[in-house]
Amino acid sequence: MFKLLIKKGDMVAVIAGKDKGKTGKVVQTFPQLNRVVVEGINVCKKHLRSRRTGEKGQVVEFSMPIHASNVMLMDASGKKIRHSQRPSA
Repeated sequence: MFKLLIKKGDMVAVIAGKDKGKTGKVVQTFPQLNRVVVEGINVCKKHLRSRRTGEKGQVVEFSMPIHASNVMLMDASGKKIRHSQRPSA
């Protein structure tokens, strides 16, 4: 298993998949699964049933995890960087 080099709060660009070319901030990481959650990327809708009678159900949108190999780190200026060039902060 490889060490996950992407941390919470990093800016990343999606380099593969349906959201290719989009950028966002990492909200959550799952190192054991090698996946990350990026805000606004891989958005899915979930239909929730009402809890009480007479209430309406609702549709909730949330970001699903994507594989860490499908994202690339970005620096403050918005330029894509490699992991070996990760800025120390």
